[in-house]
Amino acid sequence: MITDGLLMLGVLLGLSCVLIVLEKTTGWKLFKYVPGMVLMYLLCALLNTLGVFGQDDATRAPIAQVKDVLLPAMIFLFLFGCDLRKIIRLGPKLLLTMFVASASLCFGMVLVYVVFQAAVHPEAWKVFGALLASWTGGSANMVAVQDILKAPENIFGYALITDTLMYSLWLMLMFASVAVSPRFNRWTKADTSYLDAHEGAFEEEEKPVTVSSLAIVVFGAILVSTFSIWIGGLLPEWGAVVNGTTWSILIVSLLGLLVALTPLGSTAGSSEVATLMLFVVIGQIASGSDFSAITQAPIYIVMGILVVAIHAGIMVLYAKIAKVELFSLAVASTANIGGIASAPVVASAFNRQLVPVGVLFALIGSFMGTFVGLIGAQVMHAL
Repeated sequence: MITDGLLMLGVLLGLSCVLIVLEKTTGWKLFKYVPGMVLMYLLCALLNTLGVFGQDDATRAPIAQVKDVLLPAMIFLFLFGCDLRKIIRLGPKLLLTMFVASASLCFGMVLVYVVFQAAVHPEAWKVFGALLASWTGGSANMVAVQDILKAPENIFGYALITDTLMYSLWLMLMFASVAVSPRFNRWTKADTSYLDAHEGAFEEEEKPVTVSSLAIVVFGAILVSTFSIWIGGLLPEWGAVVNGTTWSILIVSLLGLLVALTPLGSTAGSSEVATLMLFVVIGQIASGSDFSAITQAPIYIVMGILVVAIHAGIMVLYAKIAKVELFSLAVASTANIGGIASAPVVASAFNRQLVPVGVLFALIGSFMGTFVGLIGAQVMHAL
């Protein structure tokens, strides 16, 4: 059993290193179906279930303190590319489609939770709030909401399993939808000419990662994180959702949006460093979980399927009424459920020149996901 907190931190960092390197360099098919982040969760939860990690405060304190600093820093860095000027230039129709996609997922999550709440854990509303944050933003938003709401770590794993399963299935469906796009557009009587204005727009040359850029994104993000934690601790708490962590996330989110409007927003290495931080945060959460109650997972998966089914129904209805083409629907939906890693890929399957639309959709979600998750969680708690 590991009872040294720094050694436990070292193990989590080592696992993160191995999984990231394997995922990025080997090309193993395993990672197409089970992302490295999910494997990180499963391995850490397995080690904890087997009793490898000590349970006392002395063992847990160092990694918890590291996570408290890395979480706001990670959110801050993920927002570097979220330039509001570019997002506004998408136009009202594309922005409305993105809004409908997020709103339908929020509505579906609340509705399904109300129907099934008697059959799940009393604090499951916190877990579904985190899952909603993931499905309207991404994994970073998911762990942010989990941390704010203090969702039980043992059932948080169910949300992660549901997230991974539904993401994989939905991504395959979005790719398959390309083949029926012309037929769908004729059915909705959609006009696709307005997309021509966005072909190839917003593309920027990638900058090389340097020592200077790493200093800015690593040290600068940690400075902003510690500053936000300090300020957040001074602000008042309201109810079960608004606390010091909520204020900290709000502060770094706003600062991230401001940085995105400046030359610093294009600093090389920001997303890569944020991804490294995400692995550590996931590892810390997973190290407090175990598989002893894994038999409850199926009901969470069923609930996830129903949420996505409601989302799909609303999106198709919206497309028929508003005469929206399948490209916008598929990319907006993928930007919500899949995030920055998959929305551009789905966009490229329809039209390579429209990849930037997928990127900007995903960036909208990366900012809004945390707050949509918190709002949904508050509604579920009230019900």
